[in-house]
Amino acid sequence: MENSKNYFKKAIVDGGMDLFSQGLTVGTWGNLSIRDPETGLIYIKPSGMPYSDITEDDVVVMNHKFEVVEGHRKPSIEFNFHISIMNERPDVNVVIHTHPIYSSVFGVLNEDLPGISEDFVQIVGDRIINCDYALPGTPELAENVVKALGEKNAVMIPNHGTICVGGDFKAAMKIIFVVEKSAQIYILARSIGTPKLISEEDILAMQDFAKNHYGQGK
Repeated sequence: MENSKNYFKKAIVDGGMDLFSQGLTVGTWGNLSIRDPETGLIYIKPSGMPYSDITEDDVVVMNHKFEVVEGHRKPSIEFNFHISIMNERPDVNVVIHTHPIYSSVFGVLNEDLPGISEDFVQIVGDRIINCDYALPGTPELAENVVKALGEKNAVMIPNHGTICVGGDFKAAMKIIFVVEKSAQIYILARSIGTPKLISEEDILAMQDFAKNHYGQGK
């Protein structure tokens, strides 16, 4: 049990440094969480601490009832949407909230980011949308995020940032990079012309391929 706790706490520390070093957030902003599928406990970044200062002892452990069960730090102020997403989505064990450049542009414009690339539609969805705005850290924001996320793997918060989810850290990080790459491509394409979107029929075909046929052992 103790080894399991250490594994998830280390995942938060290492994952946070990865986000920061990749330029996906700045300062103390952004947050990440991981759920232990066996216990259901959720490990989350502490609030307002620089990523480089966070140790395993600083990671906060919470349950699905939004209660702190272990830790001497305050959890991220966004614990409401982290836990709410996991309560709604049994397939999600990792939630990562970033303050990136390119997808945040669409949050400022309050525009959808459509499926313009094959990797995007395969693992993210046909498009990602903005949730309704609410102040950071509020239960209202959590409700808005869960509603807008639906069964997709990413959602944007207007004038704030982006949330990506996955079954594990590797999957969630892949979503983040694909979303940012697609947002950058879409912005550049719009600057010189009219982007051509992928048809609904082809999106469904590629999603089926990615789920049932792509990779080893399928």
